[in-house]
Amino acid sequence: MKKIAILEGDGIGPEITKEAVLLLEEVGKQYGHSFEYQYGKIGGVAVDEEGTPLPKETVQLCKQNDAILLGAVGGPKWDQEAPSRKPEKGLLDLRKSLQLFANLRPVNVYSALLDSSPLKPEVVRGADLLIVRELTGGLYFGEPRERRSTEQGLEVVDTLFYTEAEMERILRKAFELARLREKRVTSVDKANVLESSRLWRETAERIAKDYEDVSLEHMLVDNAAMQLIRDPDQFDVLVTENMFGDILSDEASMITGSLGMLPSASLGASGPGLYEPIHGSAPDIAGLSKANPLATLSSVAMLLKYSFHLTEEANAIEEAIEAALEEGYRTQDIARNGEKVISTEEMGKVVRVHYREITLNKRSKEKVKQS
Repeated sequence: MKKIAILEGDGIGPEITKEAVLLLEEVGKQYGHSFEYQYGKIGGVAVDEEGTPLPKETVQLCKQNDAILLGAVGGPKWDQEAPSRKPEKGLLDLRKSLQLFANLRPVNVYSALLDSSPLKPEVVRGADLLIVRELTGGLYFGEPRERRSTEQGLEVVDTLFYTEAEMERILRKAFELARLREKRVTSVDKANVLESSRLWRETAERIAKDYEDVSLEHMLVDNAAMQLIRDPDQFDVLVTENMFGDILSDEASMITGSLGMLPSASLGASGPGLYEPIHGSAPDIAGLSKANPLATLSSVAMLLKYSFHLTEEANAIEEAIEAALEEGYRTQDIARNGEKVISTEEMGKVVRVHYREITLNKRSKEKVKQS
């Protein structure tokens, strides 16, 4: 029995996590696994009901489970809240509480969606990269962070703070993941300006000596932003600090055509991993069955792979998603003019049907081989 904490969050969060749970149930039926779900509050809904974006009960719940699946947090309803009560603060604090230092964001282009990307098909075709983002340090967590009144007016300060040890653990994670792929690491920094980036580059060079089978190149973040759009196929594993990774991974959504297509995993040295789509809560379409659940369903695949080591089950999910897209099924965010648009629930059902067919076909082939 595997235990999964479900944090639905805000906006479209409840809709997309519902489809994720239904898919997990299908996985359980096809492979004989049992999953138990426990629900907790986070984000704006937690602010409204508990007065804080991350109740202590939610943190405790997450620590008691084997993995965490999150929908989305935030929305304009809470834009005027104090910084400590903003929904996004709940997600940042949860990552920090669970020491989830590594954020993995795969960027894969489905052949059926080549025309959905705003980039030319010849640019995005074949793109298959993994962005590894440091998640618990840098500008988002450094102290002091404040605004101050002076005789000259307001002044503000944000602190970019990292230790060498924090840099080393995320860089090693990137090299280890590269060994499972094409064995190429691109380390992104701003070493021509920032002292933190200079130490980052020095640390990467030192660590690379322990991974002689993996190549390492350095790239300044402004160039990396351009290269992602110009030639994404040149990258294998791209590793960088917190803020750069946040920006670059959102930019990478344009390669696939929609934020609704990108999953993510946040992992620590131990304890449960956190899995979530990288798109926002989309409050403008919440409750309208228009949300694209595919990034969440891909996040389920990452959960099965990284937390439960169920690689076959995870791969079948990606195959099912690809089959649904090949047949022309589209939610509104990835549909082109003239293409039929289906609802959140319909897309989830289509993927489950294909998942069932894929697993049954594999069993039939295995029986034929055995006989």
